[in-house]
Amino acid sequence: MGSIDPEFSNALVFTGGGTGGHFFPAVALAEGAKARWPELPIAFVGAQRGIEAGKLPGSPWPHLLMDVEGFVGRSPLKVLRSAWKLWRAWRTLKARWRIHRPQAVVATGGYAAAPALFAARSLKIPYFLHESNAEPGRLIRLLALGAERVWCGMRAVEARLPNAVCAVVGTPVPEAFLRDFEAPEALRPPHLLLVLGGSGGARALNEGILAMAPGLLELFPDWEILHQVGAREFEALSTQSIHPRHRLVPFIEAMDEALEGASLVVSRSGASTCSELKACGRPAILVPLPNSAGDHQHMNARAMEADGQAVVVEQGKTFAERLECEAARLMGSPIPRQAISRVEPNRAVELCLRDLSRRIG
Repeated sequence: MGSIDPEFSNALVFTGGGTGGHFFPAVALAEGAKARWPELPIAFVGAQRGIEAGKLPGSPWPHLLMDVEGFVGRSPLKVLRSAWKLWRAWRTLKARWRIHRPQAVVATGGYAAAPALFAARSLKIPYFLHESNAEPGRLIRLLALGAERVWCGMRAVEARLPNAVCAVVGTPVPEAFLRDFEAPEALRPPHLLLVLGGSGGARALNEGILAMAPGLLELFPDWEILHQVGAREFEALSTQSIHPRHRLVPFIEAMDEALEGASLVVSRSGASTCSELKACGRPAILVPLPNSAGDHQHMNARAMEADGQAVVVEQGKTFAERLECEAARLMGSPIPRQAISRVEPNRAVELCLRDLSRRIG
């Protein structure tokens, strides 16, 4: 287990991870809590294999990284191993928290949150849940009834947790997104098509963009492409011959700046990405990950489309051709882009902290 001196006594504990969609909302909430209660001890609990294992050690946040794994899509033998690791991590936290008891636990989902949530429930420590996606994850479903509050990123979640104490707040975004963004119609050539496959990349999306980019860039000489391909695929893809106005990068740190400069975004439909798109009002083509847990990316994308904030292109047969056709339609005229460009101010951190203040004071 990895740690940086986590102080749990009377602390506010944030837990959630495995993917950026679970981890980054937890960081946004922690930043808001630290600004509101500067003297309050704050600690993170996460997984040694999640995105948090690469982010927390270089951060100022005290943290404990535990040896736990996910259950979904694994063989029976690996499920048993995952269950044993979860039991061991739960027992460790429970013993520690009996002596050094946190004030409350805030969980943003993912398998990394399981040990802290089960320990909190065992010890009757108040816990709060945040579900970013339109479809609640299994852990949220299991523990929603005992939560002080389930914060919902999308209204669709409420109906799927009928007996829980829910509040629709949106999904917390980094502080950099809580500002005024330049209006998309104010952008001037060269226009930017920003492609986001998630922090880990997306092979089908990468391949589709690589196939269509040369033709699109020749058709629209006043456009260029910035393409986040993911660290795993960057080395192999960067050796390919690509159009001079098509730039590949492994990861984008200043996502607010990249989105502000984009006239159009092509992206997966994780909840955090959808919230960031709403906050900056950028038009988007969403390509949901077909095998996401509970099909949550598909539901997120369709919810965005129903609200007039994106168009959806599903993977499958003729994916590259359909994606190219939709991209060409939106790149060819500002009018259809403006039709799906609407800023939705994000108050998620403020609303969540208002609930927490009943416990933290």
